[in-house]
Amino acid sequence: MPYQRVNGVNLYYELHGPEGAPVLALLNGVLMNTASWVLQTPVLARHYRVLLHDCRNQGASDHPPGPCSMSLHAEDLAHLMEALEIVAAHVAGISYGGELAQRFALDYPGMVRSLFISSAVSEVRPLLAARIHGWMEALRRHDGELLFRCSLADNFSDGWLAAHPEWEAAALPRYRELDFDAGLRLCEAFLAIDWTADLHRIAAPTMVIVGELDAIKPLDPYSRTLARQIPGAHLVILGGAGHACCLETPAAWNAALLGWLAAQPV
Repeated sequence: MPYQRVNGVNLYYELHGPEGAPVLALLNGVLMNTASWVLQTPVLARHYRVLLHDCRNQGASDHPPGPCSMSLHAEDLAHLMEALEIVAAHVAGISYGGELAQRFALDYPGMVRSLFISSAVSEVRPLLAARIHGWMEALRRHDGELLFRCSLADNFSDGWLAAHPEWEAAALPRYRELDFDAGLRLCEAFLAIDWTADLHRIAAPTMVIVGELDAIKPLDPYSRTLARQIPGAHLVILGGAGHACCLETPAAWNAALLGWLAAQPV
């Protein structure tokens, strides 16, 4: 398994696709890991050099004690890219990864060729904070099943859940095996997000994409705010999809990303 030591931690990473192709960094949602991109990686790697990594406190990367922040994640990513001799990349992320993509573009603008921000926010309003505090209570109790129950309706649409009754049996073991203390640190980092006033500084070409039925980070106010405040940003709404739209509607999500990347300068 490939690891890179950066910023005092070991980050797990993967590279897929042809060497020499433009690099696309895919950034995980908070409960995701590199394996979660199974519906994206094979498709995207036909055309791009796809960089996946688990953030500190995620997946196979180190889970160090102490404070965690989006700025620290962005610094980790910058060091990882430098170690891999990646000068700049297209950056795409969903949810927590979409928020990290924004922070990375704000802190390291010269390393970003374009942005693809999915299901994300630039601030945390009271209803969203209340939902995350529910997740955090399950994490404090070290109760993976409770976390699954708390987050299920936040992450998926009614139609998708009805069509995938097998999801519970497939997902529950992973939730039970989470590092709950690391998950708390990630949630705390998320709750500190508050940079709407800085979005005008993002210079990279940006697409914002969101599921029409996103319950936890809905189009209004969150994605609409991103599209309005980031100069020149494009907004795409995926009909019938919930928060985890890269899983619910992977063909549409992948097509939107590939079309966006194809429109960027070589």
